[in-house]
Amino acid sequence: MPDEVANSNNGASALAPRVTPSAIVRYLDQYVVGQDEAKKTLAVAVYAHYRKVGRARGLATTKSNVLLIGPTGTGKTLMCETLSRVIGVPFVTADAPSLAQTEYVGDEIEAMLQRLVDKAGGDLEHAQRGIVFIDEVDKLKAVSSQSRGASGEAVQNALLKIMEGVPVKLRNGHYLDTTNVLFICGGAFTGLDQILTRTHSFGFIATSEDENQKILDRLNARVKPTDLFEFGLIPEFAGRLPVVTRLWELSKPMLVRIVSEPRDAILRQFQEMFLAEGVELVVEPAVFEQIADLAIEYKIGARSLRGIFEEMITPALYVVPDRKDIRKVVFSSLFEEAGFVCT
Repeated sequence: MPDEVANSNNGASALAPRVTPSAIVRYLDQYVVGQDEAKKTLAVAVYAHYRKVGRARGLATTKSNVLLIGPTGTGKTLMCETLSRVIGVPFVTADAPSLAQTEYVGDEIEAMLQRLVDKAGGDLEHAQRGIVFIDEVDKLKAVSSQSRGASGEAVQNALLKIMEGVPVKLRNGHYLDTTNVLFICGGAFTGLDQILTRTHSFGFIATSEDENQKILDRLNARVKPTDLFEFGLIPEFAGRLPVVTRLWELSKPMLVRIVSEPRDAILRQFQEMFLAEGVELVVEPAVFEQIADLAIEYKIGARSLRGIFEEMITPALYVVPDRKDIRKVVFSSLFEEAGFVCT
């Protein structure tokens, strides 16, 4: 999807006609590798939300906030931030555990919404159509022998009203109405699969063999509200998140692609940096494989890729600015020094 689509709305109350779910997915594909089902679900949810915002005329509309379930480093935050660029609305993130670590939950929520206004350049109307991503909501679940963690339940209750829609007083005395703010929550939800295995019992479905397996996989991966209740979310909180989708562990081929393919890939960023010095940066395919292997060992998904890549690049980037004779830097292995081609 071309860049002009990402800027076509500029915070208006309705989506531009060409911003369709499929167009949103095409834009996401430029920056987020894999997770096709999650992209489609999010695209439809965002499309429906902002269409309702644009067309509501005094009618009460039900908001479809979203819950993203997936391991750390699978692209939850990246996907949400990229979505906000497609729609042209301000975007902020917050960590649920941080909210739970303070007794002044209301103040923390107010500060989060104030950041949304700041991201909107002080434009309250624009902020009221923004996206808020709250990560690690699974950390608000029950702890040890308690039926629910007291602080976690308090945060869940505090979030209920703003996720549904309510005027919140900001520090400057103005009120931000969250009715049209889209809330997306995320978390790893470790242990949820055991609940799904116990509660889901989908077996034979009379279709062709290939279709049968696809349908079974989809049904068995579907998270029901009762699964979330059993995990530790209170029913009222889970009920504010009617759209649930999953992101899956990144495979080695996906990690390889993440390093080099997206429009803002790590490789492209450093190639541009070296090019500014008049130097070509070449990284052989085997290096991407080695980086992916190491990232898998670290078990934090794509989050480790930049650190590994930068550690490899640093010695060469230290030398290049002082060596005007270098024309090309070549990396053939993650575990060997770069080769220099000089004039």
